[in-house]
Amino acid sequence: MKRFWRKIRGPLARSAFVKSLLVGLITNYLRLVNLTNPMPKEAKETIKKAGEIAPFIVTFWHGQHLMGPFVRPKCAPTVAMFSRSNDAELNAKVAERLGLEIVRGSGGRAETTRVEKGGARALLTLKNALKNGKSAAMIADIAHGTAREAGEGIILLAKLSGRPIIATAYASTRKIVLEKSWDKTTIPLPFGRAMVIAAEPVWVPADADADALEAKRQELTNKLNEATAQAAAALEKAS
Repeated sequence: MKRFWRKIRGPLARSAFVKSLLVGLITNYLRLVNLTNPMPKEAKETIKKAGEIAPFIVTFWHGQHLMGPFVRPKCAPTVAMFSRSNDAELNAKVAERLGLEIVRGSGGRAETTRVEKGGARALLTLKNALKNGKSAAMIADIAHGTAREAGEGIILLAKLSGRPIIATAYASTRKIVLEKSWDKTTIPLPFGRAMVIAAEPVWVPADADADALEAKRQELTNKLNEATAQAAAALEKAS
């Protein structure tokens, strides 16, 4: 059986039909989660308040971002960056089905944000989107890097665009945590309760030097961790 699975998993992974089927299943599952996990009034007010300073750069931690398309303010279209890796392809297609515009690239460490990886081009696309009144979405930490530590790419985007970063956390009472994954991926389950926390915006000056950029990177890291803890605590308090 193992030998048979090894033979078929490659062709299955490349099959357009299988990919389309998976995207449809994941998309509808997340819609079900959203419908069956009501948010309190204060969470909705948080989202509305964030929308008042659009366009902005919204960000989550890796593994905590699955419900992002549902909690963004609807006042402006959003362009989201996804890695060009095969692993991120399904995520990108699901996000597209849920109303996001997609750009593929790598936006982590400054030294790895190179044209050949699509990073520089992707950041430029996001910068232009922000200039044209669209919001941007970008995961803060670096894929398979140090979890819960913001990368430099998102700070650079804020500097170049002049738009703020909104650190956002989503939490739910019913979930599965993939403990062996590098980012502790959290899969929310239906029929629970949800909470969203959006931190005060992080602004990066256009003249920020290397030291200032590092300080802003650390500020974003702290705000995302605080928002994550606050979302979990609010749900625990309400239970």
